[in-house]
Amino acid sequence: MAPAVSTAALIEDDPWDMPELQDTGVKWADLDTKGKILRVLTIAAKLILLLGLLYMFVCSLDILSSAFQLVGGKAAGDIFQENTVLSNPLAGLVIGMLVTLLVQSSSTSSSIVVTMVSSGLLEVSTAVPIIMGTNIGTSVTNTFVAMTQVGDRNKFRRAFAGATVHDFFNWLSVLVLLPLEVATGYLVKLTDLIVKSFNIQSGENAPALLNVITDPLTQSIIELDETVISGIAVGDPEAKNKSLIKVWCQTASNTTIQNVTASNCSNFPCWELKNVTEITNIKKCNHIFVNTNLSDLAVGLILLACSLLILCTCLILIVKLLNSMLKGQVAVVINKIMNTVFFCVFFLVSGIGVIKLERAYPLSLGSNIGTTTTAILAAMASPVEKLGNSLQIALVHLFFNLSGIVLWYPIPFTRLPIRMAKALGQLTAQYRWFSGFYIIACFFAFPLLVFGLSLAGWQVLVGVLVPIVAVLIFVIIVNILQKHKPQWLPSVLRSWDFLPQWAHSLEPWDRVVTIMAARCCCCCKCCNVTEEDEETGTQENKDNEIEMYDKPTISVEIKEVITGHIQLKLVLIFNTWS
Repeated sequence: MAPAVSTAALIEDDPWDMPELQDTGVKWADLDTKGKILRVLTIAAKLILLLGLLYMFVCSLDILSSAFQLVGGKAAGDIFQENTVLSNPLAGLVIGMLVTLLVQSSSTSSSIVVTMVSSGLLEVSTAVPIIMGTNIGTSVTNTFVAMTQVGDRNKFRRAFAGATVHDFFNWLSVLVLLPLEVATGYLVKLTDLIVKSFNIQSGENAPALLNVITDPLTQSIIELDETVISGIAVGDPEAKNKSLIKVWCQTASNTTIQNVTASNCSNFPCWELKNVTEITNIKKCNHIFVNTNLSDLAVGLILLACSLLILCTCLILIVKLLNSMLKGQVAVVINKIMNTVFFCVFFLVSGIGVIKLERAYPLSLGSNIGTTTTAILAAMASPVEKLGNSLQIALVHLFFNLSGIVLWYPIPFTRLPIRMAKALGQLTAQYRWFSGFYIIACFFAFPLLVFGLSLAGWQVLVGVLVPIVAVLIFVIIVNILQKHKPQWLPSVLRSWDFLPQWAHSLEPWDRVVTIMAARCCCCCKCCNVTEEDEETGTQENKDNEIEMYDKPTISVEIKEVITGHIQLKLVLIFNTWS
């Protein structure tokens, strides 16, 4: 049996050539009257379902914001603001990556970050690295999907390159923009200016936006007491002992002038006139938890789990619904548009069909822009007093992706992600096991290493990462010079042959992986064969025993053969010793 991993060279005229997309759907002209009516009704039903899913998605974001406030408790804001881990940009970046890896959706994780900002649990400046991390974390989904083509070397080359072009864009953007943001804060400053230009008002004149249509549903589930939240914000000690769950939705206040004991009297009691406000409860709220005996934490955990479940379910169904709507002739039209010279694909959120890597790259950039609309929707569902901060962090997500596009797309020379993805695609086509190593190293091992070093302190982080980064930069520069300007290098550095082969080639590692894979396959097959043989042998022995008892003559013949065989072995052994 041939090994599962092979390094055989692949002969192909154009390894990056893509097959043409065919329209397999039934054309409108070929449908009868019944078929046309059915198609129109199907499209209308899908549109209605899409609007319903969007409505449930926005409502779940509102519930999620309330859940964060209940779970966080009164001191959660101070904890997050004073947390030394979140104040480290690299740690925030890794947290964003890991959260996105967990939920497998940057839209979901960015929406969670926006709701945490709207709940006051995160500051905008603290949330910026987390937003950047969500962009990297979502790249692993494409890479996992590409792994399904591992059986075909040609398809796997194209699929893995098409998936990792998104990875390299996000990694390169973070490598440039995160240090720039830490040094200058340009994303926070730019989005702050934009939000201020909106002239968002607070109080009664604040814009309701999506709350007008979401409040009837969300307020029937949970409603928070804004007076308690405001009291906590201004440091009222009595507010910290109250529940955030609103019980009385209609109250009446009566202010009267009464004599109250003055606080500046020392020797004898004295009184002064003051306005005293008495609040009378009139009508209870109608939400589910109005009469609950559960604590704020318990209610918050229940709402958190339910809202996250609905949030992820709605996103998955929306994607599948859009995917089902973009088929047939629509897919062919999109395919033609993708392969023209027009760059309108920047703003397409998704596409159906087979396209070249050079056109898949701007498509992935357009999807990056499209996914930011989810965070903007989440911001629009925020409470009015936090609407400015929520919109600001949503715009940070948008302008981060726009900045990355400006860096890595307009000039052909700067389209490094395409060249890097092609190089990785060729490498993984030759050594297919390297794709698994790439996923584990880039999305799990390296982020966890950085997070662990961040917990140890910035001195340890710098002391470990700076030498590693310096060596990587040196290797990259030497590789570029070896390919284009070898005469600029010393003779010893014009190739890596002076190093052991395992240090500059994957060939030795490939042999090791091949041998291990072959042994694992052999062990599994041997175990299966042994079990089958044992079962077959046991059954045969039983059959033989029955036959020997049934036919004594055969039994005698077998005994004679065995006796003669033993005698022959004894003679051979005796001759050998002699």
